[in-house]
Amino acid sequence: MEVVFLGTNGWYDTDTGNTICILLKNPNYYVLFDAGNGIHKVDNYCRKKKPAYLFLSHFHLEHIIGLHILTKIKCFRELHIFGPQGTKNILRKLINSPFTMPIAQLPYPVSLHELPGDRAKIPFRITSKPLLHSSLTLGYRLEIDNKIIGYCPDTGYCDNAVTLAKGADLLITECAFRGGQASKKWPHLNPETAARIAKEAGARKLALVHFDASLYKTLGERRKAEKIARTVFRNTLAATDDTCINI
Repeated sequence: MEVVFLGTNGWYDTDTGNTICILLKNPNYYVLFDAGNGIHKVDNYCRKKKPAYLFLSHFHLEHIIGLHILTKIKCFRELHIFGPQGTKNILRKLINSPFTMPIAQLPYPVSLHELPGDRAKIPFRITSKPLLHSSLTLGYRLEIDNKIIGYCPDTGYCDNAVTLAKGADLLITECAFRGGQASKKWPHLNPETAARIAKEAGARKLALVHFDASLYKTLGERRKAEKIARTVFRNTLAATDDTCINI
């Protein structure tokens, strides 16, 4: 399975990348984590029309701002959007006039679902758990193509993140803070705590994403974060936009 990092920035776009969006390519469907501005590149990697499953972690704008360009995407045959409680009401307002093209006018059918309860349309095993952030944020664990993918966006270190990452072939975590930084008001991971989750969970590979654009102003600063994380968990990658890996 190919994993494509369409957007790896946190907070806002810069020369280092677009805001957060990650694509998983399966022979039968597409899976996406979050819908930052990176989602505009999905057609660069997906040509065949297939069903798509989009998992939103929460509603901070950098994670959903790309929803305004859904009409641009040509490779979705249908789109199923999943998110935390409140998803239906929020997206019915957001994906609508005057903000963008209404859901009913998009060139493919779109359905909205709320987790943990509504799983009827998911063709693979999915687990969601709340993470440690300033508002309700879901992390995800997908079991797909005999692989386990853990996705832990905006969060501080917490037990649920370790649970979602347990035995993952690929763990994708945020790394908003630089080494040694922390905040109780706005919990986020730094390289050490992200690597700690991967190590405690027994993950095989760790990919760092969601680098705070105000703190990580160059890709060189990401490489420093990667180096710090590797002192705790050796198989760590600081992802950049358009990085593609196979697992």
